[in-house]
Amino acid sequence: MVISGTIVDVLRRKTFKGRLYITNGKISDIQPTETANPVYILPGLIDSHIHIESTMLTPARFAQNAVKFGVVSAISDPHEIANVCGVDGIKFMIENAKAVPFKFWFGAPSCVPATPFEQSGAEINSAQIGELFDKFGLKYLAEMMNYPGVVNQNHDVMDRIKEAIIRNLPIDGHAPGLTGEPLVQYINSGIETDHECTTLAEAEEKIKCGMKILIREGSAAKNFEELYPLIDMFPDQVMLCSDDLHPDNFSKSYLDRLIRLGQNNGLDFWNLMQAVTINPVSHYKLDVGLLQQGDNADFILVDNLQSFRILQTWINGNLVFDGISSFEYESSNEIINNFKAQPISPNSLRVKAEVAMLNVIRAFDGKLFTDHVNTPPKIENGYCVPNIGSDILKLVVLNRYKENATPQVSFIIGFGLKRGAFASSVAHDSHNIIAVGANDNDIATAINSIIENNGGLSVVSDKGVEQLQLPIAGLLSDEPLETISKQYQELNKIIKANGSKLTAPFMTLAFMSLLVIPKLKLGDRGLFDVTKQKFIENFE
Repeated sequence: MVISGTIVDVLRRKTFKGRLYITNGKISDIQPTETANPVYILPGLIDSHIHIESTMLTPARFAQNAVKFGVVSAISDPHEIANVCGVDGIKFMIENAKAVPFKFWFGAPSCVPATPFEQSGAEINSAQIGELFDKFGLKYLAEMMNYPGVVNQNHDVMDRIKEAIIRNLPIDGHAPGLTGEPLVQYINSGIETDHECTTLAEAEEKIKCGMKILIREGSAAKNFEELYPLIDMFPDQVMLCSDDLHPDNFSKSYLDRLIRLGQNNGLDFWNLMQAVTINPVSHYKLDVGLLQQGDNADFILVDNLQSFRILQTWINGNLVFDGISSFEYESSNEIINNFKAQPISPNSLRVKAEVAMLNVIRAFDGKLFTDHVNTPPKIENGYCVPNIGSDILKLVVLNRYKENATPQVSFIIGFGLKRGAFASSVAHDSHNIIAVGANDNDIATAINSIIENNGGLSVVSDKGVEQLQLPIAGLLSDEPLETISKQYQELNKIIKANGSKLTAPFMTLAFMSLLVIPKLKLGDRGLFDVTKQKFIENFE
């Protein structure tokens, strides 16, 4: 097979007209020519860190869409489904991924559960991590979120890291805001990357201490605008990733958008391409071609380097996208889940008022971190209630792995709802049920609709209840992206009609229970001060 066009050699940083000769899935020869087809041929793009589960799609359905945007490979951390179903969840992801010709590279989740301060559906210990490496050939130890455990040399945490070190495998980090001597200790433990930087100064310090930085541009956390200068400042130390990408965003664009955005911001094209091709292949030791003789034939065709419109995507010499995805996938109909929660009553959400200031979580659009606010409570009939005029709503987390668990209730600013409620079984990282709303009846209704379906998303408005079912672990659907994206966008429209102005309300909600990112979050055991690493009361 022969492919003609302008070849973009990222390794040698040059372009030339030529032909690719493909034999048995590999590039057998590259020959310069005087003339060529009016297309550009480049290495396929690589996402350096993603949780496939955030797209709400199985790996196979994810791959069908990713190739439309020139992505041929993804470094995937399956810790979302692992927190629900343990090793069986990881096996599900690996087996489902085998159904399609896409290059998934799964890591062994390092933090299941993410912290000792919450209950997830499973636990993966250091011995199981070693077994995952050996049995399934996993490529790296996925993000070590328990950075206090690393800094304090917790034996269990260090045993998990050791499993990767003795196998000479990369170790991903997760250390938001970590600086100074604790950062040095964290890096010296063997951790090599971080995707949680939100400022240039934070990223520069980590790079100068020896880390590689993954610039994240997902649905809830968007750091490209703050961090893109790193690509020209430290071209060998930077990669691009999405981390968490919801269906509506994923249906429109992917890493291709960052190539365009980076060039519009004046970045060197070669540095930009290096961040999504050479650097991940080198760091994670991937079997992904870089458009060199003898490489796997993993490449893309684009119309030109500025508009970067994907015309074709090839993986191992197979055409997988040519205007439409060129590979078919039939659902296996396999369902894996872990769900025991029972319906709740509105009365279980009442918070008895105290004569004290109310501790309130402040959420921010497009950010994973929160702030801690103290404000006078609004009291009715002896109970603390939402204050719609001040945008103070109720936030609820219900353990989904226990029968008749007690709902944990706190208060939050930043969601903007004037009425109604919405809930989700996607709640990082333990994936208990989380809900926010303007009144107890609607919150309970939203939660109970999730329980009825053993997982999914729900929105309550004056027109009733709308749902998106996620039958696989309460996280995923095996429906095509078009179906899931349409339902997801309809739910978002209702939420925004109820008053919210958040860009990605479900994604923002999902991170309000993530107890490893400061400052204040709500878990299934109560309100948690991440900075102080302790539970606090609603009133103080």
